[in-house]
Amino acid sequence: MNIAILHYSIPPVVGGVEAVIQAHAGLLLAAGYPVTLIAGAGELAALPKGTGFIKIEEMDSRHPQVTEISRQLEAGENPAQFEALKIALASKLQHTCEPFDTILVHNIFSKHFNLPLTAALFDLLDQGLVKNCIAWCHDISWTSDHARAKVFPGYPWDLLRTYREDITYVVVSNARQGELAGLFHCPAEQIRVIYNGVDPRELYSLSVEGQALVERLELGEADLILLMPVRITQAKNIELALQVVASLKGRGIRPKLVVTGPPDPHDRGDMEYYQSLLEARRHFGVEQEARFVYGSGPNPEIGYTIELPVVREMYRTCDALFMPSHREGFGMPILEAGLMGMPVFTTPIPAAEEIGGQDVIRFSSTDSPDRVAELILSWVKSSSTQQLRKRIRQRYTWQAIFQHDILPLLNEKR
Repeated sequence: MNIAILHYSIPPVVGGVEAVIQAHAGLLLAAGYPVTLIAGAGELAALPKGTGFIKIEEMDSRHPQVTEISRQLEAGENPAQFEALKIALASKLQHTCEPFDTILVHNIFSKHFNLPLTAALFDLLDQGLVKNCIAWCHDISWTSDHARAKVFPGYPWDLLRTYREDITYVVVSNARQGELAGLFHCPAEQIRVIYNGVDPRELYSLSVEGQALVERLELGEADLILLMPVRITQAKNIELALQVVASLKGRGIRPKLVVTGPPDPHDRGDMEYYQSLLEARRHFGVEQEARFVYGSGPNPEIGYTIELPVVREMYRTCDALFMPSHREGFGMPILEAGLMGMPVFTTPIPAAEEIGGQDVIRFSSTDSPDRVAELILSWVKSSSTQQLRKRIRQRYTWQAIFQHDILPLLNEKR
């Protein structure tokens, strides 16, 4: 499926719709779809590698000719030069859009910023020259308190409130769905809702290595991600962590435990301890839930270690610090987690007792796994921040939205 995305402008022009288009282009390319952006302003260098770009200057809402026509239209006048620009745009777009199987049109069918462009696309649709048109309606002039005074009954303004059977309409919220359905006098279910998303890699400033690790550990679907930024030694009491993860799993939670450090390859005791943990992990049925970074490299047969900057990325990605240590000389991870704003579950090691005080959640290294799991679950249920974080991670990242909403929409258009 060869896809084109149309808008007035694209990056590096700064704007919310431009940012969404950039995200859509990257997602489509990653999924193997050829993508070309068609706009009046923008630069190819600002787009994801592999994106095509066709520039039609009169598509830009800030083009001098468009600006003058819009000024008159916003005053309720339909200028004589409107039709000439519409015809010119239709001619250029006819040849430009011909190779594409699906056209994603952002805001042009719902905003008044370039009505000759809207009218040109209507003419091409009337002639059957645009295939599989999807109108992404981020904003709606006819229902906007600000823009409503700039549109008037009659042509061409009525194009923005005309429902077409040959267009699939998409809005970015349930509120927008209600507005557009009311404007079109159509059932709300005829308008798709596809939310905007967030890119965790960008937000967390993940390196290529960090992002690859997050994907290998499959952290995106987890309800709760516990971080142990420690080496694999018996003093860290990792066996309790495995049992706590098993208890959480048994209560219907989808947990992840991330142990970032390796065993000491020169210490036979540490290596034997690591092997015993792998056996315990199998025994408790948490091989997918309890993940040792050491064994999660690109080649699982070779021990894998990460540098300190990638460990810091795990602090940003995970939900809570988990420190069940029997003993610690101090406990630096508690300071690091505290500065990162991360909840801390820990045994009474020096950093917890002397610095954490009442601001960390403490338990004993001899407590039962079920009791520790209950402590964690109590925090999860009481933390609206954690509930929102989990919901966005699972459902509102760009990748989740692409798989759940955008890809099914495109498959319908085949």
